[in-house]
Amino acid sequence: MSVFYPAPIERLIENLTKLPGIGRKTATRLSFFLLNAKDSYITELATSLVDIKEKIRLCSICFNITDTDPCEICIDARRSRSTVCVVEESSHMMVIESSYPGYFRYHILHGVINPIEGIGPDEIRIKELQERIEKEDIKEVIIATNPNIEGNTTAHYIGEILKPLDVRITRIASGVPVGGDIVYIDSLTIKSSLDNRKNL
Repeated sequence: MSVFYPAPIERLIENLTKLPGIGRKTATRLSFFLLNAKDSYITELATSLVDIKEKIRLCSICFNITDTDPCEICIDARRSRSTVCVVEESSHMMVIESSYPGYFRYHILHGVINPIEGIGPDEIRIKELQERIEKEDIKEVIIATNPNIEGNTTAHYIGEILKPLDVRITRIASGVPVGGDIVYIDSLTIKSSLDNRKNL
């Protein structure tokens, strides 16, 4: 028999179960933790949730998530202006940044080509990458998509469409396991893969 709590608690439990990996038991435990938490913490939590929806946007240059436009990475004058590292998601950029802090500029695709799910080249930020290369003084594009079928398909597609441009195209080297997800790989392996990148 299900236990039903007062309506505000039930509503909170229901909303928490919509988060990935949160079942009703965990949602109930979290709800009672929040019920007993200090008002200042609840206010701060509520404000931070509103802020991520109201203040976070995509950088107009690299499409990283940011609260300023352009983002801090794009305006960092110490970074290489001639190299751009292409990744699937912002979380992948963070992993590479932990191995090569302050070195690369990035381009976030926000996905990969996946015909089974109906995601073609126009659904991710490939066209914007082309425009950047033509507009900026980029000499090398490092493609750091995941080494799985979708990541490799996307890498090869990008390599083909960039061939007519005067730019070196490289792909992160072995060291990243085939079928792996870049966000779970240790920084030493990432660094090795970038150090040993090869022409596509």
